[in-house]
Amino acid sequence: MTADEREALLLASFAVRSAGAVRRHAEPLHRYRSAFQRDRDRIVHSAAFRRLAQKTQVFTGDGHGYHRTRLTHTMEVASIARTLARALRLNEDLVEALALLHDIGHPPFGHAGEDVLDAKLEGVGGFNHNAQALRIVERLEQRYPNFPGLNLTTDVLDGQRRRAAGGKRHGPGATLEAQVVEAADSIAYNAHDADDALEIGLLEFKDLLDAELWASAAEAVDHRHSALDTHQRRRAVVHELLDVQVGDLLNATQRRLTEAGFDSPDDARAAPPVVGVSAAMQVRKRQLEALLFERVYRHPRLLERRDQVKQTLGNAFDELVRKHDMLPEPYASVAQDEGAARGVADILANLTDDAVLSIKRFDHGAEHGRDFLDV
Repeated sequence: MTADEREALLLASFAVRSAGAVRRHAEPLHRYRSAFQRDRDRIVHSAAFRRLAQKTQVFTGDGHGYHRTRLTHTMEVASIARTLARALRLNEDLVEALALLHDIGHPPFGHAGEDVLDAKLEGVGGFNHNAQALRIVERLEQRYPNFPGLNLTTDVLDGQRRRAAGGKRHGPGATLEAQVVEAADSIAYNAHDADDALEIGLLEFKDLLDAELWASAAEAVDHRHSALDTHQRRRAVVHELLDVQVGDLLNATQRRLTEAGFDSPDDARAAPPVVGVSAAMQVRKRQLEALLFERVYRHPRLLERRDQVKQTLGNAFDELVRKHDMLPEPYASVAQDEGAARGVADILANLTDDAVLSIKRFDHGAEHGRDFLDV
C-alpha cells in the first residue's frame, strides 16, 4: 500500500495529505516514505535536534538528571500530539514533524538564554526561538549537497512560521495538525514542569493542591489506589493530569469539528481554531499555570541560576563578537550578510549548555576556538 493509499483510507477529509506537498528545492518522490515522513526523519537526524539533549527546558544544574531537557520535552510533546492526531484522524506524520521541530531553535539555558540573545540583538531584529528554528532548517543546517538547510515541505515550514508570528500571520489559518501541536505543548509542560519541580524540591505535593486541576487528579488517584508511596502517588497524578487533559481536548474538539462540518483542509484553515480543551478545562489549566509561574518559574533558586547563566551567555556573546573572524561556516557567511551580532547569535543558539560554560577555552588560542565552534 502506498502512502497516498494509506492516507486515503485512514485520514479524515479535513486532514492534510502528503500528496502534492511542495519543497523550495524540488526533489523526486521517495519510493516508500511520504513527504512528511521524510521531513520527520530530516529533523530527527539533524545536529540541532541532537543538541536539544543538552539544553535546558526549565531546570538546569541540579545534577541528578531526572528533570526534562529540551529534547525530552520535545519527545513528550510529539507523543501526546500523535495520540491526538490518531484519535482525530489527522496526518500523524505531519503532526510529528511539526512537534519535533517546534523547539529546535531554543538556545542554551532555556528562556533565560533567549532573553539574553534578544537583548543583544535589540535594534537588529531581536531573537525568537520559533523564528530561530526556521533559520536552522532553512539555512544553518548543512547536510545536503544540493541545498542549504533541510528543504522541508511548506506545510511544516508554514506551521513553524505561524509559531514565530504568534499565530497571527495573514492569509489562511493554521492546519488542524498545527493546532494539535500547540495543544500538546501546553498539556505537556503543565504536567511535566510540576513533576520536575516536585522532584527537585522547589515545591511540595501539598503546594500543588491549591490548583484545582492538580487537586482533582490527586483525588482520582487516591480513589483508585490506597497504598501508594510518595513517588508512586506523584507519578500517578502526573499520568492522570495528562490523561484528563487529553480526554477533555478530544471531546471538545470532536464536538467543534462536528459543528463545523469541514470537508477539506482548506475549510479548517479558513475557520477559527477548533483544537483545544473545553472552556472549563482552560480555566483550570490557567490556574495551574499561574501557580507554576509564581512558585516555580519565579522561585529564588531558579532566578539565581538564571542570573548566573545569563551573565555567562552574555559574556560569551561579547567575546565572540570581538573574535567573529573565528566563526566557521555557515556562521561566517551570516556575519558577513547580516552582521557579526546575528552570526554570533546563530552559533550560540546552536550550542549546548555545557558548551557555553566552556567558552572560556577561547583564551587557549584561536585555533582551538575554531575547532570548538565547529557546530
